[in-house]
Amino acid sequence: MPQVPRKQIPQVDESRPRLAVSVILIRDSAKGLEVFVQHRASTMDFAAGAVAFPGGRVDDVDSSGWYFDHEILVAHAAAWENSDISDPPSEASLNAGRLIAAALREVAEECGIFLDQADLTPWANWVTPEGQPKRFDTYFFISTVGAGVEPLHQTTEASESLWMPVAQLVENQGAMLKVLPPTLSILDELNEIGAATPALDLKRSIIPVRLHRDGIEEFYRVRRQRRGVAPAQSILNSGAPGRALPAARERPH
Repeated sequence: MPQVPRKQIPQVDESRPRLAVSVILIRDSAKGLEVFVQHRASTMDFAAGAVAFPGGRVDDVDSSGWYFDHEILVAHAAAWENSDISDPPSEASLNAGRLIAAALREVAEECGIFLDQADLTPWANWVTPEGQPKRFDTYFFISTVGAGVEPLHQTTEASESLWMPVAQLVENQGAMLKVLPPTLSILDELNEIGAATPALDLKRSIIPVRLHRDGIEEFYRVRRQRRGVAPAQSILNSGAPGRALPAARERPH
């Protein structure tokens, strides 16, 4: 009897970073600018015990079923023009829509609040170094919440979710808090700005950051040396080893 060939199961290339999103909810308070953060559970297989922003992987469900404003898609595609989602350019708007859909979904699932597409402002793009067991190509947005709206802690991936002052997070990282480079860099930037409205109004060129493992220590060294310089210039454009940074371009206003 002839043998029936076994069905080939597609292999997932774990070396390629997976698309992911993260949403930085910010607000002004008597303690200064605050962000809504999660303390990731110690049992997680990625960034266990670290301080993080709400977010997660871009899933298949994020690829369809949404109808976002054309102008918003074009604006987001322009913001991410240096990132991998813009290659090829013909798919940039579609991919921008996937990111928006994933960001809105993740905030609803993890925080119990429903943002509008217009509430999301592209902020940063970081890619996990090669050689890590899990790699992500993460797209960060900033947003505010409406008056009287309070994000909730409703994710099993974190032990706690709460508002914390940006200055406190920056001050206590390392000694009391575990903060990964992407989160720390963004906190530095927000701490430099100091308030929600200027952050949301800022027109910035988003340059993808691709650190190799041997560039992590250089990241922290540069940060220690240049704490008095605007973080967006001192860290993202420092020329640390292992980076592949395209030339910055001005975003359309």
